[in-house]
Amino acid sequence: MKIVVIGGTGLIGGKLVKLLQAKGHEVLAASPGTGVNAVTGEGLAAALAGAEVVVDVANSPSFAPADVLDFFQKSSRNLGKAEQEAGVRHHVALSIVGTDRLPGNGYFTAKVAQEELIRQNGVPYTILRATQFMEFLAAIGQSSAVDGTIRLSPALIQPVAADDVAQALADVALAAPLNGTSELAGPQAYPLEQIVRQALAAAGETRPIVTDPQAPYFGAVLEHGSLVPAATARPRLGAISYDAWLRQH
Repeated sequence: MKIVVIGGTGLIGGKLVKLLQAKGHEVLAASPGTGVNAVTGEGLAAALAGAEVVVDVANSPSFAPADVLDFFQKSSRNLGKAEQEAGVRHHVALSIVGTDRLPGNGYFTAKVAQEELIRQNGVPYTILRATQFMEFLAAIGQSSAVDGTIRLSPALIQPVAADDVAQALADVALAAPLNGTSELAGPQAYPLEQIVRQALAAAGETRPIVTDPQAPYFGAVLEHGSLVPAATARPRLGAISYDAWLRQH
């Protein structure tokens, strides 16, 4: 069947396209670089013609709160309209574990808005919420520097490898719509400062690292369980441990 991956040339999208093609599906990697822009609507109708499934893994080029909200609202509305017109039977979106628990985080607030629009669009859907990617842990630490010192929260994080995210999305795309949300996390939870400290050491970072419960995470102070699946959730767990990922990279 034909599957369109919005954001199909990015980190997750590129891996997902290869997985779905290996299963024999016709897969279109859609992005502004390939002439498909979900924010403006350019190329959407042609890209979605004949598609049964659309997987949206696109990300905003700007993380400024107003910009990211505008990105996800416009792209979600345009996708919903184009999918209805094309007769798409399943919309899959990648979101984030904890989106509704960090109102002080502008990016998470924008993802909440995206999820709500997906529910309202009238196309059968599945939202896969994933925890933070292992690939971004060092960057999180480097962006947390204040006056030459890296300040990190001890709150838990359960990072997942991008390969596991792509595999989970492939499985979801080929399954029936949930008309609901599922969660994906890495195989183990760690204090944020511990796992990011390890990532920074591997990256050669030499600045001092301080554990600070009030250290913000992209603008929001974390509670202990802000970034991990809720205790009542039954998330899918990735197969790749952080130690194994670090050895590979």
